[in-house]
Amino acid sequence: MRITVLKETDPFESRVALVPESVRKLVSMQAEVCVEQGAGLAASIEDAEYASAGATLSNDRAALLGTADVLLAVNRPADDDLSRLRSGAVVIAFLRPLDEPEKMRQMLEKELTAFAIELIPRTTRAQSMDGLSSMATIVGYKAVLMAAERMPRLFPMLTTAAGTIPPAKVLILGAGVAGLQAIATARRLGAIVEGFDVRAAAGEAVRSLGAKFLAIDLGGLQAEDAGGYAREVTEEVMDCSRELIARQAKASDCIITSAQVPGKRAPLLVTAEAVAAMKRGSIVVDLAGSTGGNCALSKPGEEVVVNGVTIIAPLNIAATVPLHASQLYSRNLTTFLSIMIKEGQLNLDFNDDIIGPSCAVHQGRAADSRLQAALATK
Repeated sequence: MRITVLKETDPFESRVALVPESVRKLVSMQAEVCVEQGAGLAASIEDAEYASAGATLSNDRAALLGTADVLLAVNRPADDDLSRLRSGAVVIAFLRPLDEPEKMRQMLEKELTAFAIELIPRTTRAQSMDGLSSMATIVGYKAVLMAAERMPRLFPMLTTAAGTIPPAKVLILGAGVAGLQAIATARRLGAIVEGFDVRAAAGEAVRSLGAKFLAIDLGGLQAEDAGGYAREVTEEVMDCSRELIARQAKASDCIITSAQVPGKRAPLLVTAEAVAAMKRGSIVVDLAGSTGGNCALSKPGEEVVVNGVTIIAPLNIAATVPLHASQLYSRNLTTFLSIMIKEGQLNLDFNDDIIGPSCAVHQGRAADSRLQAALATK
């Protein structure tokens, strides 16, 4: 079985799908690993490191694609790359099948088998394969640093000969992996932190990190699905959430938002009115920009200033920490592959409680029911 890793084509992408330590593990499982020359340079990994780990290096991208049994990538491969794969080849990457279902059609027509990292279930067994959580850890951490760099004040309380500087007040919206990492990072920097999530169960995790949890009464409504992801709630609940957030925003120096619902537009949490009431010099970092944003004034991939409030909606924060992001993602992929590889060959057991649910397309058909429904409506 030949596993292929290419250099990512997105000009803003600096991560790589496999790092040398993972290559070594896969080679020990009797797999052949082929890496495009320069694939890891943006993540500070030299070609020689791949070679010493047992990988075969080549600068012939077309040949690498044409002979690949499994293509590992960070992002969905470009159409030109997909066209060079053999029918029946396997693709594993962040594919965004629920957010961009139309872009899965080429894989269906080519009769490829594609596993979407986003579809890996959030179960105890799959925890070490959860690439979303790995990247969210980095995103939550880096978002706080981005805010701290742009804020006109310090995060910690400082007592100096010139007097005392009070700590910054930070509000984190969404207590998933990214939100919790943002809370932990802001606390380490000395800020006073509040966390909000519609899922009442998130309160314990928020408080365990030393932050205050802002709760609303859901009236018994379940705001979390069986996979641990947030689900859509009623507009009445969202109105109550926005009112609470607007009140807290007035006293906040920084708001970091990370609330997303798989396959749906990100919920609107910070209204234009809430931004207007914030202090000049305040910062909003909207981590949901790629799915519409949690802030009404966010512009995906841009930084805007409204009445002295800076609103940032970055699209690929994980790529700004490429070495560690690649290491974590590579380990996720390697663990995922390990349940498929038997004596050096790929063995796809779709009855497996991880392999089955994470498959987006297989042999010309959409394997995920949500993807089927989305394609049927187009």
